[in-house]
Amino acid sequence: MRKSNLKDRIETALDEIRPFLENDGGDISLIEIKKKTVKVRLEGNCITCSVNQMTLKSGVEMTIKKHAPEIENVVNIGY
Repeated sequence: MRKSNLKDRIETALDEIRPFLENDGGDISLIEIKKKTVKVRLEGNCITCSVNQMTLKSGVEMTIKKHAPEIENVVNIGY
């Protein structure tokens, strides 16, 4: 599978979860794909949200793995 195809699938996953984050005043950006890890940056209200790790694991990671099952980890690199 080509890397650009993987990036497209991850962007599609982020576009799927983004409206939920935006409803709470947040957003997410793709920073890097390295091997089987995706690095993202939670933005806006997501930075200080007390449940941002739950959002990252239960929302973002699950959605990315649905679109790109070869991904094993999703990490927030913060600011």
